[in-house]
Amino acid sequence: MSVRRASRGGSAPRVGLFGNLGSGNIGNDASMEAILHYLSAEHPDAVIDALCGGPDEIRERYGIPAIPLFWYHRYYQRVSGISALCLKLAGKVIDVFRIASWVRKHDVVIVPGMGVLEASLPLRPWGFPYAMFLLSASGRVFRTKIALVSVGAGVINQRMTRWFFDAAARMAFYRSYRNTSSREAMRQRGQDVSNDRIYPDLAFALPAPNSVEPVDARLVCVGVMEYHGSNDDRRKSAQIRSEYVAGMKHFVGRLVDQGRSVRLLIGDTNGSDDVVVREIIAEVRQSRPDMEPGTLAAQQVTSLDDIMRAMVPASCVVAIRFHNVLAGLKMGKPTIAISYSPKHDELMKDMGVPEFCLAVNPFDVDALVQAFAELESHTAELGGTLADHNHANEQLLKEQFAILSAELFPGATRRS
Repeated sequence: MSVRRASRGGSAPRVGLFGNLGSGNIGNDASMEAILHYLSAEHPDAVIDALCGGPDEIRERYGIPAIPLFWYHRYYQRVSGISALCLKLAGKVIDVFRIASWVRKHDVVIVPGMGVLEASLPLRPWGFPYAMFLLSASGRVFRTKIALVSVGAGVINQRMTRWFFDAAARMAFYRSYRNTSSREAMRQRGQDVSNDRIYPDLAFALPAPNSVEPVDARLVCVGVMEYHGSNDDRRKSAQIRSEYVAGMKHFVGRLVDQGRSVRLLIGDTNGSDDVVVREIIAEVRQSRPDMEPGTLAAQQVTSLDDIMRAMVPASCVVAIRFHNVLAGLKMGKPTIAISYSPKHDELMKDMGVPEFCLAVNPFDVDALVQAFAELESHTAELGGTLADHNHANEQLLKEQFAILSAELFPGATRRS
């Protein structure tokens, strides 16, 4: 994908991408890729750069100029103790000017999808929530249009985290949410959402891989993650993780005992999910020394496209990470979501399959086994249901992209 470098001169729109991009979360990068496809198709003259969590990855993979989200990131692997604390504190002040200077150089800054207004996973207020606040505040000061596009939101109990996110959302120029519960959560948090729109997750706009590989009725894709609970579960995070991993070991073992082949998938490339993959494989192999080679394997993936390609030959999918679940649904695969947040429940409901969404906490492996048997008995009708909803999602996202062009780039020339 060809991307023009950002510059302050010229009439081409200057577009910034903001968020935890390039930092290992495949779902976040998929949302960004959808925006890049949109800009390439509709506004090919746009000059693009990023302020993000993984600037090296963004530069290397997408050819986009990028700088770190936080000033402190250049030092965090080289210092510790009191020096690290002092640098972090200094960074909170420096980032005010860094982010403001970056925002000022743009006509539009897009926050592409992601759960940027939720805390379903552990989150510190002076990290990303603070950066979001600085982004929107700078947008207001310099009249740069800040667009939160198909983002996720949720109930947040931590007061400072909620305040930063609420202020950021309030000052944004454009807001849309990826589901009804996100908009409702913001309404409950005191936000005026009367003009805010609801559109599907941006990843639904990405093309599905073309493949003629046949479906193997014995193959099941199982997505796992390094799960420790939500922001409210810090005190019992070890117990939550232990129960989840033990349950997945049991479930995968049951699949193997039934003559299935299992392909384990991750959703984060920073290495954390790999630990759970190794634990499951070690346990299942140790307890089944006669298991045929290739029965249980880990699939290496670095993008949502990789995940979807891995799912092509699978008969069905069981996953916990949100965008692994989304990938299964997008591929038309009968899918079970192991839910750690309302976004999972909402996604499964929106796709017409709410009965196949199970809670991770507490994790009921017997309920999962039962749901899997039910899933397999309805594969034909589930395929048709998912196909209809996928088509509807694609049309809705085309509508949103047209609105973005009208509101964010009113004077720009669109490709016809």
